[in-house]
Amino acid sequence: MEKDAATTLQCPNEYCQAANPLNHKFCRQCSTPLPKRYLWAVGDGLKLCSPGAILADRYLVIGESILLDLKPGLLPQVPPLDDLSTGIAPYLKLITYRLNVPQLYGILSVDDRQCQNQILLLEKPPLLIAGSDNSIQLCTNLDAAWSNASSMRQIHWLWQLANLWQPLATEGVVSSLLNPNLLRVEGAIIRLLELQFDPENSPKLKQLGQFWQQWVEKAKPAIAPFIQQISTWLIEEKIISSEQLITVLDQGLAELGRSQTVSLKIITQTDTGPVRQRNEDACYPPSGVLVSQASPGEIPLAIVCDGIGGHEGGNVASNLAIETIQQQLTNLNLVADENIDSCRLINNLEQAVAIANDQISQRNDSENRHGRQRMGTTVVMALPIAHQIYITHVGDSRAYLMTHHGCYQVTLDDDVASREVRLGYATYREAIQQGSSGSLVQALGMSQSSSLHPTCQRLILDEDMVLLLTSDGLSDCDRVEEHWETEILPILTGANDLSSVAQKLIDIANTKNGHDNVTIALIHCQVEYSEPNSPLAIGDPANLPSNNPPKTILNQKTRVLPQTKPVSTSQVPWNLLVPLLLVIIAGSLGYWFKFQRGKFNPSLTTPKPTTRTLENLAPGWIIKTTQTIPLSNQQSFPAESYLQIIEINPKPNNGASDRQVILRACPPSSTPSPQENISINLSQLQRFNVSVLQSGESSSCQ
Repeated sequence: MEKDAATTLQCPNEYCQAANPLNHKFCRQCSTPLPKRYLWAVGDGLKLCSPGAILADRYLVIGESILLDLKPGLLPQVPPLDDLSTGIAPYLKLITYRLNVPQLYGILSVDDRQCQNQILLLEKPPLLIAGSDNSIQLCTNLDAAWSNASSMRQIHWLWQLANLWQPLATEGVVSSLLNPNLLRVEGAIIRLLELQFDPENSPKLKQLGQFWQQWVEKAKPAIAPFIQQISTWLIEEKIISSEQLITVLDQGLAELGRSQTVSLKIITQTDTGPVRQRNEDACYPPSGVLVSQASPGEIPLAIVCDGIGGHEGGNVASNLAIETIQQQLTNLNLVADENIDSCRLINNLEQAVAIANDQISQRNDSENRHGRQRMGTTVVMALPIAHQIYITHVGDSRAYLMTHHGCYQVTLDDDVASREVRLGYATYREAIQQGSSGSLVQALGMSQSSSLHPTCQRLILDEDMVLLLTSDGLSDCDRVEEHWETEILPILTGANDLSSVAQKLIDIANTKNGHDNVTIALIHCQVEYSEPNSPLAIGDPANLPSNNPPKTILNQKTRVLPQTKPVSTSQVPWNLLVPLLLVIIAGSLGYWFKFQRGKFNPSLTTPKPTTRTLENLAPGWIIKTTQTIPLSNQQSFPAESYLQIIEINPKPNNGASDRQVILRACPPSSTPSPQENISINLSQLQRFNVSVLQSGESSSCQ
């Protein structure tokens, strides 16, 4: 029986559950796709387990720390998170960065007769399936892959590490970026094998510069002096923040981008589906139009919108969003590619989405739409410019990246399930099993843009790739993950053309899902790169942003007024009255939010129980920021924000000496959402200049 279990894979269809050979891709009884979920095990409990062993009657040991889930249709075992002695919070809170950071799949308890060990199971590890026998092995580490990479890719890898520095430092795991064994590569993408917790004295950027020096000798000639100079500036603390480091690396990528040619093809397709009477989706370019290359005066923009709510409402909202965003971005073609400012472009994209949001919201108000009749839409869009692709989204329409090495979901849904994971309350597979897990926490048109938080990301183009934008008519039930290898990967090999693949994906959505409209956009990027003949120009350190350091890295202590000192009415700023009025208005708006159809339910924002503080700050206090405070989820508390202390957690079990403060932005703060609790380390908060405006349990954002 054990041998049979080790060589069979249970069908995930709950009405079938037939046993299948491991080399089958579809169930031999019901033809359901058989997912191969390989896992990376973190813990000491596998030392005595040999390949072929079965753990918990479910997990097949493939090799050292590599497992295969033989029952992928079952929910992975996860004890109550509050009872865990292992630090898993960083894995959950870094879900926004899952393109690079592994995610928690489940937790396995192994009894080795001396003690009971908990093994973390991480999904989608950086594995390579190679050879005629489909042998499984880890992807190459960064050090081994470095010398064979192009100069563009070498800088791209460093750019990814720089972008990960601040979020990993916030969660106390930035040491992971200094461990060469944990840095694996899948083509152009850096993949962390697991997370390593920081020692008491967490690493600084100076250590990163020392770590990077090992790659100077094997760097391509065009960039070796550039990397050496960056490392020196880090060590000498002329670069003192990850933002400055990213800026310098961006300059190098822009210069290398001049040695690169990118060819683009874009096609969109939309369909009403077999059930719905009306298509509430919309896309740009128009459905069925193949754009081989952007025409003069046009930008290579692709947009997918999924309309929400009300009789003849969703289609109006989605089309209005397409029209507004396209109009707002038409002026971008006036700027030469080499002169693109990434920060300004991201602001332009976010502003375009905000304007579309307000157009739909005003349309709702003018037509006196309330409750279920109020219309809205999701949006996901991609803008390839020069050597980059900018991806912006709101809602649960997704972007997927496909290369020769794998399929990666780039965006994170703005729904209740993702929010629960981001706040550290549940694993993703647990969260999606809960009621209303798919309810959206934001969409265009549901409120004013001051409470809207679009996500904008950048991808660097240094290899052939296909980007898929899709509504949930296709992405539901993991249809993209099931069919990308057979349907989309052939685009990269030249076996299939873009138009036929687009139609095939529509057919898959209608036959395999079929419950909704479906809209997709496919962007095929082909890259030709040649090494530059001359070394990269190295800027003057006097011109670095470090001479005018951003507010996010100033080393200032938190200023706390004594709790015993009374706060008179005259000391409270008048602009606290504005949040009071806005909260009253928000309460009214929240009433009709509650009755939106199941897809949009932002009212599910009940925070977890709080604990008492051990230091000066206490739950209920109101503080005001005087400078920007960065967060680990690509957001920040801007200057002049009002924040309420929700809770201060005691010393965590993972041995870190820091505490975590749970904050909530008071209206009218627009980032993060007032409905969203945000976690930040107390030591990080103490570095920024804030003022206490109200103290005590009776204090309120109102």
